[in-house]
Amino acid sequence: MDVLLPYTSFRSVNLKPESSRSFLSTNRNRRFSDLLKCRPKMISTELQAAVDVAGRTDNGSASIPTHKVTVHDRERGVVHEFVVPEDQYILHTAEAQSISLPFACRHGCCTSCAVRIKSGQIRQPEALGISAELKSKGYALLCVGFPTSDVEVETQDEDEVYWLQFGRYFARGPIERDDYALELAMADE
Repeated sequence: MDVLLPYTSFRSVNLKPESSRSFLSTNRNRRFSDLLKCRPKMISTELQAAVDVAGRTDNGSASIPTHKVTVHDRERGVVHEFVVPEDQYILHTAEAQSISLPFACRHGCCTSCAVRIKSGQIRQPEALGISAELKSKGYALLCVGFPTSDVEVETQDEDEVYWLQFGRYFARGPIERDDYALELAMADE
């Protein structure tokens, strides 16, 4: 559904250059989506640098060590091998090399990209979705994981890791059905 922006008369506190005023006056009552298409697209130099480092096919800079990462994707039955600089996230580097791996939040808060480490080590200081206990058992999150050595990992079922992480807090006895609460909830709809 397109959103039409109503034009109302207003005065700006900051005077805009003449070119901006003519842009605004010629774009009255245009669709919001059309206005968004006119916006200049900007990419930060930090993002470009990160993609540049991740997208290299050689061994990268001599000052930043790189490590071979092997991912056994159980769901798809595929094995991916690629090189990741020590200062880059494994998931981001894989995507820069057109390798598709499971993910959801990209912030280390869920368990969609969870893997079990078969060999090697992954540093993951921002992995909030995996407890210290699961980290010690060899679980890691690819979206916020940095390789510190050559690594071999295996993807895990998201529900399996979620249950390991949070299962002890659920299913602690029989479920009591509350028909009154159900009726109240249904009445709100």
